[in-house]
Amino acid sequence: MAAGNDGANKPEDDDPFGYLYADGQAAAGRASQGGGYGYPGPAPAQPGVPRTSYNQVRTVGERQYGQQPAQPYVPPQQQAPYGQPHPQYAAPETYPGNERPRQAPMPPQRGRGPNTKGLLIGAVAVVAVVVAGITAAIIGNQNGEKGQATGTTPTASAPVTPSEDPSASAEPSTEPPKADLPKQDAATLTLGGMATVGKDIKGAKGPGGAYVSLNGVGGSASWTVDVPEAGDYTLKIVYSVPGKDADAMLTVNSSPPYKVNMKNYALAPAGDWEKGWTTTYGYATLDKGSNSLKISCEQGNSCEAIIDQVYLVEGKVGQ
Repeated sequence: MAAGNDGANKPEDDDPFGYLYADGQAAAGRASQGGGYGYPGPAPAQPGVPRTSYNQVRTVGERQYGQQPAQPYVPPQQQAPYGQPHPQYAAPETYPGNERPRQAPMPPQRGRGPNTKGLLIGAVAVVAVVVAGITAAIIGNQNGEKGQATGTTPTASAPVTPSEDPSASAEPSTEPPKADLPKQDAATLTLGGMATVGKDIKGAKGPGGAYVSLNGVGGSASWTVDVPEAGDYTLKIVYSVPGKDADAMLTVNSSPPYKVNMKNYALAPAGDWEKGWTTTYGYATLDKGSNSLKISCEQGNSCEAIIDQVYLVEGKVGQ
């Protein structure tokens, strides 16, 4: 093949595989209208002018295939110091003149929050009132239905007025009134031995302030009492001691005598008879009717005491 190209051959004939393409196959049946395969055809041959290259050779880098026009080179900006954002990525408000005013922090609110406890108590009270109203309405409705069923109308009962004479409607008691039990002044008792009546010490309630002094061993004071029923009784003795304890013996009917304490319960100073007045007691089982009693100073007793009054109390009682 000659080195020159006289233009006699068609460009598509230079490609041995041109028949595989659509335009190559069409070129076989019609005259060439271009370069084929989407390329512009060569300029028509002119006498005396060499044929230009089919590929239209261009300077390296001149041809562009669907790329955007090259942009002028811009050198990168200086890197920001470590720990600071790059100006290219900073927020707009960080640029000079775009500063935004900072809002002052809100002061912390003081005081208590919502009173949830009070609200809960109020809600419970409201519910209780509603429940009470519903209950009252149900009860009233039931009472109304009951009155309609019986054909009567509920009415308020008339107030009850107390009787002017309560004893008029009461049945008379069949029990006889209890008789007063005997009470005597010691000066009226039967004295024996060395016992005497005196009036020197004030405070006695006997006639004229009289009292009885036993005056040592052998002195006694006796009397007889009548009781309506047999049983246990308590003998009360009003006496005085001069700021120290004493004792005596009590004899009931034919029973053996027993000791009766006559202590300084009034806490009187030694030798002070007027402040030594107090009361003691002794038990006595009496028969119905007449009974004999005796207070005496026996051997071994400390009988420095004076007696003002004696009386009976039903049953066994204490001081």
